[in-house]
Amino acid sequence: MTAKALSKGDLATVIGLEVHVQLETDTKIFCGCSTEPADDEDPNSRTCPVCLGLPGALPVLNEGAVEAAVKVGKALDADVAEHTRFHRKNYYYPDLPKNFQITQYDAPICADGSLEVAVEGERREIGIERAHLEEDPGSLQHKGGSIDTADYTLVDYNRAGTPLMEIVTKPDFRSPQETRAFLAKLEEVLEYLGVFDSTRDGSLRVDANISLVPEEAVEDDGSIAVESLEAANRTEVKNISSHKGAEQALAYEVTRQKNAVQRGRAVEQETRHWDEARGITVSMRSKEEEKDYRYFSEADLPPLEVSDWKAKIDIPELPDARRERFREEYGLDAESAAKLTSTKEVADFFEDVAEAFDPDLAATWVADNLLGELNYRDMAITDVDHRLDEFTRLVELVDAGEITTKNAEEVVLRRMLDDNTDPDAVIEAEGLGTADDDEVAVAVTEAIEENPDAVEDYHAGEGGAINFLVGQVMQKTGGSADPGDVNQLLRDELDG
Repeated sequence: MTAKALSKGDLATVIGLEVHVQLETDTKIFCGCSTEPADDEDPNSRTCPVCLGLPGALPVLNEGAVEAAVKVGKALDADVAEHTRFHRKNYYYPDLPKNFQITQYDAPICADGSLEVAVEGERREIGIERAHLEEDPGSLQHKGGSIDTADYTLVDYNRAGTPLMEIVTKPDFRSPQETRAFLAKLEEVLEYLGVFDSTRDGSLRVDANISLVPEEAVEDDGSIAVESLEAANRTEVKNISSHKGAEQALAYEVTRQKNAVQRGRAVEQETRHWDEARGITVSMRSKEEEKDYRYFSEADLPPLEVSDWKAKIDIPELPDARRERFREEYGLDAESAAKLTSTKEVADFFEDVAEAFDPDLAATWVADNLLGELNYRDMAITDVDHRLDEFTRLVELVDAGEITTKNAEEVVLRRMLDDNTDPDAVIEAEGLGTADDDEVAVAVTEAIEENPDAVEDYHAGEGGAINFLVGQVMQKTGGSADPGDVNQLLRDELDG
């Protein structure tokens, strides 16, 4: 496909992703170095002869990394290979101390899977071509600028050897927005599996391949003939580190390529770097081909048989299945079910609360009140899951009518999160117990007597008058009366 063969309006976008996921294990994939970084860690302090590739050092495969890979394969409904093996991928980068990467080539541990995602209300199945294990390189730190403008670059090998799973999709994406939806769904599944921690720096990195093909090459079902894909020059964008970044980088690159075609220039087959700070892609080098990597078998690691692992290794209930169960078992609407299954920790927390209370009440307090306050404070459910008993006690007090919902939401819950105290202590300190019936009745009578204009407005049919009187009663009772009960008492008095 040449630039001259295309014109404005007849281009379709084709995107495939290579998603590099750090697997959560205690040690690196081929050595005993810890994968747990410390806040005060020095560069190159978590290294050994194996992950530094020193002469005579031999790799030993981490069983936990293999188990994690099998879990991912099951979640993606992929085939887990009967036999898998490792290869050496040869190319020079300063963050690869051995000058080759131990990875998997023609015998990946998983292949032919899929993941269903929702894009603008429409569900689509994205094909997974393969998923394989490999070691992570180290990290580069560009000083004084970005990759193409830095004064110099430092190398930290602490990350080198961290277990990595590369998930390669089929070229099934037709827009940058679809890639963002896919990455969000994939990350959600990985976290449910317990094999991934999104809070780790660099835990998920994306390389994207983008091609432009004639619109007529796209079939009605969205498929594209192999010949059309092979004829298109493919650009790879590397070093994308977030869902939002993927959408932005690909949107920029699609626009760049279309502009080049419209100006009569051919799209070069090359590798480009996403510069997030500037919001642009910059050329790094010509695009490598498979032959450039000179794969050959890793002689220091024997072939691996994992065909029976798939049956032996269990995976938890995945997000879509749990979402559907919440709707059926608890009678939740789609929005509440989605909020309450956003992470496995949130779903577990909700089910613990729902064991003691009506599901609607539990859903309101977890999905709306608690998650809302946590989001406002940039906190996660994992920051408070050890305080489940305190939160359950607060819901119990509301359910029993010992505190008003308003005070529980606006005072007690916020003080619990801000001051790390329990609900009973807050209620006692603030005097927030519910007012008794006699106290409320007296406050209702006083509010009516002290506000004749509002009473007259109520009888004239002005809806805001009753709200004003409710506010007066709540002020007199220090917010300890139930607003709904107060509203009814006022109407009974005024209409009597």
